[in-house]
Amino acid sequence: MATAEARSREPFEPKLVTALREGYSAKQFLQDLFAGVTVGVVALPLAIAFAIASGVAPERGLYTAIVAGFLISALGGSRVQIGGPTGAFVVIVYGIVQQHGYDGLAIATILAGLLLLLMAFLRLGSVIKFVPFPLTVGFTAGIALIIAASQLRDFFGLRMQAVPADFVEKIAAYAQHLDSVNPAAAAVGLATIAITVYWGRITHRVPGPLVALLATTVAAQLFTLPVETIGDRFGQVPTSLPAPTIPELSWPLIQKLFPTAFTIALLAAIESLLSATVADGMIGTRHRSNMELLAQGVANIASPLFGGIPATGAIARTASNIKAGGRTPVAGLVHAATLLLIMWLFARWAEVIPLATLAGILLVVAYNMSDWRTFVRLFRSPRSDVTVMVVTFLLTVLIDLTVALEAGMVLAAFLFMHRMANLSQAGYVTRMLSEETDPNDPNAISKRVVPPGVEVFEVYGSFFFGAASKFKDALHEVATKPKVLILRLREVLAIDATALQVLEDLFNKTRKDGSVLVLSGVHAQPLVALERSGLLERIGEENAHMHIDDALNRAREILGLPLVPRAPAFVPEAARDPRGDGPRTAGGG
Repeated sequence: MATAEARSREPFEPKLVTALREGYSAKQFLQDLFAGVTVGVVALPLAIAFAIASGVAPERGLYTAIVAGFLISALGGSRVQIGGPTGAFVVIVYGIVQQHGYDGLAIATILAGLLLLLMAFLRLGSVIKFVPFPLTVGFTAGIALIIAASQLRDFFGLRMQAVPADFVEKIAAYAQHLDSVNPAAAAVGLATIAITVYWGRITHRVPGPLVALLATTVAAQLFTLPVETIGDRFGQVPTSLPAPTIPELSWPLIQKLFPTAFTIALLAAIESLLSATVADGMIGTRHRSNMELLAQGVANIASPLFGGIPATGAIARTASNIKAGGRTPVAGLVHAATLLLIMWLFARWAEVIPLATLAGILLVVAYNMSDWRTFVRLFRSPRSDVTVMVVTFLLTVLIDLTVALEAGMVLAAFLFMHRMANLSQAGYVTRMLSEETDPNDPNAISKRVVPPGVEVFEVYGSFFFGAASKFKDALHEVATKPKVLILRLREVLAIDATALQVLEDLFNKTRKDGSVLVLSGVHAQPLVALERSGLLERIGEENAHMHIDDALNRAREILGLPLVPRAPAFVPEAARDPRGDGPRTAGGG
């Protein structure tokens, strides 16, 4: 709770401002300069590859890395976050472009940016982290598989006019064109993978993907290999940023694209905050989650205005920044400036890059993104978690990422509620649970004398709508109607509207049967809920007690029996009434 409250009080101040105010030395600038240039070089092939995989021109990936990358570093809540296009968006961007063209993608991205701003101003930064881990693993592995499948045409140089968007249809189309494999393209793709994977054993100063891109491009030109290049498919790559333009908006298109925009916003929030959290662990800092969401929102509004695509924090590039010595957002600003300079000086040469090279780079990215070891390990988790992961994975691959996220979240919520309901117990202590009572419990009902005509009913665990049916079922197991029914709620820390309705039904039933309902051990939240609903007034405050001995004596008073002295019991401070008028509840109830 303290952490959540601290997050809600975080200032909307970019980490760049904080870092500069704390003092910025020339030594740190040189470290950030080196790190920024390094990450800019790393980001170059990835930005181009992600754009092509998303079904848009290669320069749109560069525009995104420059514009969104600059804004995420300038306004973000992390000291070392590097923003730009990532693999998480490839699947959904490709689908939007196929259906609505780039203008539809631009509108969806701007809507996603506005949603991210709304999340930030509502201070939902900490809430985003409640997305279940199995769901994240499931859709990430699904995206990785789709990315890998989308690159097979270029990797093998298959002669195909178009690749179907549907995964199953895509695999079937590949099978029909296996006889058109281009050995030269496959060789370039395999060489790219080998260099990307094994270059790190030689040095980490120069990134493997860049070495692979340069080496295979030079080889393809020297040996005039018959491979398709960026220029063959897309033409010449521009050398500067375009002038900002606003896409043409229409309300029907906005309505149609809103669910997709929500998915983009959720993915951007999840991945950026996950990247920021990983970065915190690497350098021992703490990011501002709501400020990070605000930066992501601004970046995703600005990116399509300059011809870009959705952007978020990139875990791999952020880690590269940290390893290269970047410790302030200045490194991210240098990364964006480096990409702008590269585009200005060398973009005209990008048209000779073989598409098989970019496909090889993306296959390595997809492999790393899949995190298959975690995927396999999660099969040893509880069945509900495995179900969420597998369902999300299959829906991502076979149906749609938006459907996968929505279904995965709903399924995870239902399974969690089912699990919590299974942890809840309800029953008549005086009949069913007396043998199971903890012998070390000083407030156990087995250590009390329960007068004839009195039944004690207890609820263990969460008392919410998921456990309400179990409560009702236990009530039906009693054939006789007691004169006094004591309901112990000492283990119930919170109740919801459904539980309140069940309690009201129980009160009405006891009154109809001529019985009296007495409450025992009501904690603060249930007590406030009972008061607000008016049910406590109907039950009577004289019938609500903090301890089981007081409740039993109230039952004796109703039955006209002599009272029994109350046994000494410890009342924890946490059980005091929040209004400050002394103990009203107790765990011993």
